[in-house]
Amino acid sequence: MFINKEYIEELLEQAKNTPDEEITGILDRAEGFQGLTHQEVASLLMTDKEEHLGRIFQVAGKIKEHIYGNRIVMFAPLYVSDYCVNRCKYCGYRCDHEFDRHHLTMDEIRGEVKILEKMGHKRLALEAGEDPVHCSIDYILDCIHTIYDMKLDNGEIRRVNVNIAATTVENYRKLKEVGIGTYILFQETYHQPTYEDVHLSGPKKNFEYHLTAFDRAMEAGIDDVGGGVLFALADPYFEVLGLMLHNEHLEHKFGVGFHTISVPRICPAEGADLSFLQHQIDDATFKKLVAVIRLAVPYTGMIVSTRESAAMRKELIKIGISQVSAGSTVEVGGYTAREHNSAQFRVTDDRNAMDILSWLMDDDLVPSFCTACYRKGRTGDRFMALAKSGNIKNVCHPNALMTLCEYMLDYGDENFRERADRLIQKEIPKIENEKIRQLVTANILRLKNGERDLFI
Repeated sequence: MFINKEYIEELLEQAKNTPDEEITGILDRAEGFQGLTHQEVASLLMTDKEEHLGRIFQVAGKIKEHIYGNRIVMFAPLYVSDYCVNRCKYCGYRCDHEFDRHHLTMDEIRGEVKILEKMGHKRLALEAGEDPVHCSIDYILDCIHTIYDMKLDNGEIRRVNVNIAATTVENYRKLKEVGIGTYILFQETYHQPTYEDVHLSGPKKNFEYHLTAFDRAMEAGIDDVGGGVLFALADPYFEVLGLMLHNEHLEHKFGVGFHTISVPRICPAEGADLSFLQHQIDDATFKKLVAVIRLAVPYTGMIVSTRESAAMRKELIKIGISQVSAGSTVEVGGYTAREHNSAQFRVTDDRNAMDILSWLMDDDLVPSFCTACYRKGRTGDRFMALAKSGNIKNVCHPNALMTLCEYMLDYGDENFRERADRLIQKEIPKIENEKIRQLVTANILRLKNGERDLFI
């Protein structure tokens, strides 16, 4: 198996005494956007010296700016079913938690999507518990078909990412055929003894089957996959190295690693048992984890959800985060009800979508609703080739500006439109390629004259 517990523990033990000059050399090399070795990741994780941490954050910020610029990709989760056959200590969906469960009908999904579209979202992350009866693969496919078939006043959902339980190659092929974006699955913890302890029963208890889900997804033709762990279940430094080993395994076997990495910290939820936790991480440690991941995999997108506060999200965006959710609810039917009594976990940043966009623009960040790479076939190794060559900025930044323009025209009030237009006009001259700069300028006028969905 590609996750070797003893190997990771040995790396962390050896890294405890990394000399200062070696840390400096690691950070010098990281500034060249080449990533890090396992031992280098361990060395940076194990240092708590202020001078090292300051440099880690500085280099992480430089990498983030160089590769991703000042754009932030926006998305929202859509929870469609809270039925689950697994009994996981940390989860409010656990099968022995008694509450009124629900899975959305297609009409209810249409109602949720109408609200999300009115918020301006074009990219959703479809979420569901594991239940072969109440939430079969056919149900998930019907959900995706329903979402894609909707044409609303100001457009439609253009990309549906999917976060469902580990499944078979055949089922992943079905997801590929229906046109999913990224397939997302959190390992929860790479520490197998902990994994087996917190997953009490159900299909998810099988560590190896869960761990190899991305292998089956890629065998089925899904080349954009998103990993993550639930920080606090086990030693966070162990988890980061587990992510790196998993990413490396996929690169070696399939030629491309994670498209995204999510960094959720465990949150309280009704019905969850968190009494066993011994590895909660404070904000300072969390920031270090995010920064080290950014150094280790510079071309991988990083996601933080509304689990985190506005202040923490702002800090993390500076050092590595490239995607954030906005206006989120984590309850099945929650966009209609806006009640969180049966939510899978608590939302911390509960501002509405436009407030979050305005907050991003306050820092001269460009909110992006772009889904062009998926629709143009720039996925998997094709996306990574563009990213590593530096050419991705020739499409992502221009597309971010055009989607922000579309958003301001269709959803913004007068004040928002004025602010967004100023930001767009400020950003257009930064486009280095003259032909693309002229195209974006022309497309902004076309959008203002009523056209929509223009992208490179």
